[in-house]
Amino acid sequence: MSEKHGGARQVSRISMSLPEELLAELDAMVADRGFASRSQAITDMLHQSLVEHRRRLGDDVMVGIITLFYDNTVSGLQKRLADLQFTHIDEVISSLHVHLIHNQTMEAILVQGPARKLQAISDEMITCRGVISGKMHLIAALIPPLHPFHDGTSPEGAE
Repeated sequence: MSEKHGGARQVSRISMSLPEELLAELDAMVADRGFASRSQAITDMLHQSLVEHRRRLGDDVMVGIITLFYDNTVSGLQKRLADLQFTHIDEVISSLHVHLIHNQTMEAILVQGPARKLQAISDEMITCRGVISGKMHLIAALIPPLHPFHDGTSPEGAE
């Protein structure tokens, strides 16, 4: 059965069966994290699982963030990371780095592109000598074009 909730997108109602102990854990998580309902929590979990599934398939264009935590005293590391971002300029939208204590830096890199390519870029950055830890988080969404061409021309055809 499909219904509209508060003018929002159409939703479908489903029923599911869970073992009592799993239901108790779900209810505890709903309360701990502040979800409004079980449905909201399950929707969040399903969305994350489906995004991960799409990421593994590798063909969908997605948007995400690569977070890096690194030792900024490692010779050449910051240049290497900047060079990688430049090399992948079509996928790297923006980056922000924050200097932390003890010669450490946290960098957040906003990316968009095919999931498989973003994973390769992320792996290339995370495996650089001096990177302490890193992770990529993708979502199934797109960033709108910053400078759309309304006359049908491409950037190459613009004057």
